[in-house]
Amino acid sequence: MKIKSLLLFSLVFIVAAIQAQDKSLYQKKIFVVNNDTLLYRILLPLNYDASKKYPVILFLHGSGERGRNNESQLMYAGNLFLRDSIREKYPAIILFPQCPEESYWSNVNRKEEAHGVEGYTFQTGGDPTIAMDLLQRLIKKIIGEYPVEKKQIYVGGLSMGGMGTFEIVWRNPKLFAAAFPICGGADVASAKRLSKISWWIFHGRKDDVVLPQFSERIVKALQQRKADVKFTLYPEANHNSWDNALAEPGLLPWLFSKHK
Repeated sequence: MKIKSLLLFSLVFIVAAIQAQDKSLYQKKIFVVNNDTLLYRILLPLNYDASKKYPVILFLHGSGERGRNNESQLMYAGNLFLRDSIREKYPAIILFPQCPEESYWSNVNRKEEAHGVEGYTFQTGGDPTIAMDLLQRLIKKIIGEYPVEKKQIYVGGLSMGGMGTFEIVWRNPKLFAAAFPICGGADVASAKRLSKISWWIFHGRKDDVVLPQFSERIVKALQQRKADVKFTLYPEANHNSWDNALAEPGLLPWLFSKHK
């Protein structure tokens, strides 16, 4: 029994070490503008060739992964883009920025309501947060420094990152080809500018952190604008609907089929 336990422990240790090593493939970078800093990780395609052009996927994490360790932002989606099958079939430049703890991706007013549920009031317009301003500058830097296929720039994110997904598209309606926000939300007044690209929006019906109505409302507003929008509402999922969304076998085929 001791030998079996030792073998099992060794196996778990090896698997964990492999996963840690895999995530090291995401290069650690620092982007500085004046006195403001945005940390990010970048994963280049397998057999990267600077003479070729590649799609870009920007992924925005949730509020719990904010900080300055340049690690936490990979927690939920980092492994997806490391799979050999994904990297071989969908060569792309993958970006994972990390929002500082004192900032937020999007301009929303947050207020705790009854039973610990947070209410959100989404804003349209106004100056971007420091994190969003840096993020937009970072995208321009990446486009300028790497061989980017400009017709295939995509963005997605979860929770705070889902909200940030809506906002960065609103602020840059001609930049992205498609977006996949998970358990996020947006002001319905933003639908006109958002309707120019393709959307696959996800939420959990039992979400008691960011209520599903926030996605349902913007989906309805986009549909009224005749936008190309898909909506998946997981009947049993709570706030962690990203587990379902990121496991969708059709997500990446759908995403990479979209061009500006």
